[in-house]
Amino acid sequence: MTQLRDVEQVVIVGSGPAAWTAALYAARARLDPLVLEGAPSREMIPGGQLMFTTDVENYPGFPDGVTGQELMDRMKAQAVRFDTRVITEDVVDVNVDGNPFVLRSSEGQEVTARTVIIATGARANWLGLENEQRLAQSGGGVSACAVCDGALPAFRDQVLAVVGGGDSAMEEAIYLTKFAKEVVIIHRRDEFRASPIMAERALDNPKIRVEWNTVVTEVLGGDFVEGLRLKDTGTGEERELSVGGFFLAIGHTPNTAFLQGKVELDEAGYILTPTSWRTATNIPGLFAAGDVMDPFYRQAVTAAGTGCMAALEAERWLAHQGAEEAEPAVP
Repeated sequence: MTQLRDVEQVVIVGSGPAAWTAALYAARARLDPLVLEGAPSREMIPGGQLMFTTDVENYPGFPDGVTGQELMDRMKAQAVRFDTRVITEDVVDVNVDGNPFVLRSSEGQEVTARTVIIATGARANWLGLENEQRLAQSGGGVSACAVCDGALPAFRDQVLAVVGGGDSAMEEAIYLTKFAKEVVIIHRRDEFRASPIMAERALDNPKIRVEWNTVVTEVLGGDFVEGLRLKDTGTGEERELSVGGFFLAIGHTPNTAFLQGKVELDEAGYILTPTSWRTATNIPGLFAAGDVMDPFYRQAVTAAGTGCMAALEAERWLAHQGAEEAEPAVP
């Protein structure tokens, strides 16, 4: 069982690139960090969204690419090497009324901490179709991130489908035209929710066509996606569309339910940081890193960067508060 301190200096909630980078920096600063990495569930597993990604080719330092699972395993191992302690439980509640904070885990454990870094990430919204989930988890051509996966060889010169109607869907579709033979946007209404300029760019692209008033009812394929079963929302008529890749662009949901009413969030539930280029929240001693506070970039490398920032800010906050001063990290 993980040994807890009476009062932890730094507690990190999460287990993606932001969390493990924060843990690495905090550990090297000799702050003896504790990570609550979360418990496996149907929606999320420790390691975050990258655990559902097969090939990662855009993370620096891996010229031949790396699987999402291996990347997260390596990040965790590096943090643990410097004596980061890990508890595989969710945080279900945090008391931020005073410092030190008190966190309660899914197993009823209470952890007291002077600083907390929230790095719980965000989960992609899915249609909830059985084969969609299976192929997404197995690397079978279903993805919620075109920037992450669109350049993979399997998608080149294929007909690719994008579901969505907002700016993100337009951006994903336009990005995929660099690699695809054709991109088909599938939208359940007769007009996009996207900003006029983004919709215009997509509609003017000769490699993009739109299936209006259409929903996906089934993802077809065994080892790899082969097509989609579509349904007309007006007539109810069903048909099949052959595709070589399927991309979801229907938004993300930040994992901040346990913070409602405690920390300042935006309308979508992302943690707000009052000062630009800082990770401090409106609660002194509470910091946020990664996708949980970043609805714009949502990349592993940017998440890792904010994890570093949060750890440095937590270290400085502790020093300014008169906590036992940490020795600086070895350069």
